Amino acid sequence: MSALLEVRGLTVAYGGINAVKGIDLEVNKGEMVALIGANGAGKTTTLKAICGLLHHGGSVHLQGEDVSALPSFRLVERGLSLVPEGRGVFGRLTVHENLAMGAYCRNDKAAVRSDMDRAYTLFPRLAERRAQTAGTLSGGEQQMLAIGRALMSRPGLLLLDEPSMGLAPMMVEKIFETVRMVSGEGVTVLLVEQNAKLALEASHRAYVMESGLIAVSGEAKALLANPQVRQAYLGE
Repeated sequence: MSALLEVRGLTVAYGGINAVKGIDLEVNKGEMVALIGANGAGKTTTLKAICGLLHHGGSVHLQGEDVSALPSFRLVERGLSLVPEGRGVFGRLTVHENLAMGAYCRNDKAAVRSDMDRAYTLFPRLAERRAQTAGTLSGGEQQMLAIGRALMSRPGLLLLDEPSMGLAPMMVEKIFETVRMVSGEGVTVLLVEQNAKLALEASHRAYVMESGLIAVSGEAKALLANPQVRQAYLGE
C-alpha cells in the first residue's frame, strides 16, 4: 500500500491553547481509517488542519505532494473532500443545487450528470426531494446530502467528520452502509466518529486521540479487542 495522505508533526494552537500537539498519521490508498477519542481530543481540529481550514505547523502530504500551504479549494482540485461536522448544507438551495455545488471545480458536464444520478441512486430519499430546499430536510437527509455533495468532486480521499452525530440509529446504519459501499468502490476514507465501536467495526485501522496527541494506533480489530480502548471508549 502507498500512503495517499501523510501527516507529520501536525500542530494547531488556538490562542494559547495547543489543541493538536505534533501528531503523525497516514492513510493508505483504498483504506478506511478511523480517528476516535473523547470530545475535545483534537479530532475535528486535525481534519480542519488537513483540509487547509486552519493554520498549522508540521506537514501534510497528499499523494506525495506537500500541500501544507495550499488553500482548501486547491486541495479539492487534488482530490480531497470534507463532509464537515454539522453537515454544512446550503439551507436555501435545493438538494439538486447543493449537489451541483459539490462539482464546482469540474467541467466534464456529462460525467457530472452521471455522478448526480449516482448520488440519487445511493440516496433515493434525495431523489424524492431534489427540488426541496436543504434547510427543510431532516438531519439524516442533510447528512446524506453532505456526503453526496462531497462525492460530486470525485474525491480520492474523503474526510468524514462525525457523520452519526444527532441521528436516529436507523439513519446511522444507512449512512455507514453507504460509507462502507463508497470505501469498497475505491474511495479512501478518513473518519472522525464519536461512536467508537461503529467506527472501529467499519474501518481497517484506527488512531485514538487524547488531549491533542495520538495515544494508541493499530488495526481496528485489535483496538476493538484492546481492554483499555474498550474501557475508555466502548463503555465496557
